[in-house]
Amino acid sequence: LRIYTNYQGIPKVLGGMGIAILSTSRGIMTDREARLNRIGGEVLCYIW
Repeated sequence: LRIYTNYQGIPKVLGGMGIAILSTSRGIMTDREARLNRIGGEVLCYIW
């Protein structure tokens, strides 16, 4: 299952305690980096 999201729809994992790893047009990055850069992508995995 592929989950694509824009930067506004990136989920917060465990209320900010965990992280999500995304594949974006600028490479692999965490949910926090993607929100700061205002880019979305494909959610690869969640780490909590």
